[in-house]
Amino acid sequence: MQGAESWSPFNVEITLGQRGWQKMKKTLSMMLTAFMIVLVLSACGAQSQNDVLDSLEERMESMTGYKAEAKMTLSTGEKPLTYDLEIWHKKPDFYRVSLKNAEKDQSQMILRNKDGVFVLTPALNKSFRFQSDWPENNSQVYLFQSLISDILNDTDRGFKSKEKSYVFHTKTNYQNKNLYQQEITLNKDLDPQQVRIMDQDQKELVRLDFSKVKFNAKFDKNSFDMESNMSSAQFEVPTFSGAGEEFEVLYPTYTANLNIVNEREVAQGADDSKVVLNYADEDKSFTLMQQKNTAVETASRLTMSSGEPVDLGFTVGAMTDQSITWNFNGVDYLLVSNNLGQDELMAIARSVSGEAIK
Repeated sequence: MQGAESWSPFNVEITLGQRGWQKMKKTLSMMLTAFMIVLVLSACGAQSQNDVLDSLEERMESMTGYKAEAKMTLSTGEKPLTYDLEIWHKKPDFYRVSLKNAEKDQSQMILRNKDGVFVLTPALNKSFRFQSDWPENNSQVYLFQSLISDILNDTDRGFKSKEKSYVFHTKTNYQNKNLYQQEITLNKDLDPQQVRIMDQDQKELVRLDFSKVKFNAKFDKNSFDMESNMSSAQFEVPTFSGAGEEFEVLYPTYTANLNIVNEREVAQGADDSKVVLNYADEDKSFTLMQQKNTAVETASRLTMSSGEPVDLGFTVGAMTDQSITWNFNGVDYLLVSNNLGQDELMAIARSVSGEAIK
């Protein structure tokens, strides 16, 4: 018919194609809009790594101190050791760290006040005093500001934002160089939750789980006093008595490739046992002395002109350039060398917690 548009399958295909394309454009537009909404909401709700770092710096500057409780598990020896920790800090530089191992009746305290740095062993009524920069000279797994400093100072840090936490992976600066890397978990309020310290092969050696943290806590005037803390701790821990207990000589499992050349007992008596072990080769040597403690009636207060606390894993000792001294299970240990470095001395001392086997 003249003037009428002729019917053609090609015209139908064009019409259907145009309608399909318009429908597809509408669908794509809706999907793109929904995606942008989700993206905007996510950006508004989640903090970037830089936001978290800025908030951590702000907290470090604004806080006046804190009280925290945690459980620390050490997997550096043959069997895991677990310690209950109580950590106090008052700005600028007062610290109190209490470590207790109920299974071994082991209790110690690291204290810093205006008079110096102290390592207390309440069961023996014994303390070491240092003029030291502790805790500024190394990483400290149980101190919040040390963990945050490790995060802020590591420009190669790893970061993950999870639903309820932020996780950082950083390098470390611990006295024990086997503690190579760490994973620090903070909740969304930036309170510490967990720290995992690992060796180079990602094997977990230390784990710290925080159970309670209170920032800007209040302290009384004796909270960081040495004698007050020693007295209060002695009420919780019975005074050690080594009388009648068998004295077991322990031998280091790591000896820096030196061989034992002499072993002698220089004191006699059931309550006054002292053993001296000498290890040497042609160039190097060290001496390890062990002496059993008996009941302590009077206080022992030793001031060291140089040195600092040293974390041996199973206990906290006192280290100078050429020696380490510590107490464990009622036995005093003194490790001395004129030609071994501090790293070697620490490695030897940490290995003395093993079995009483040559």
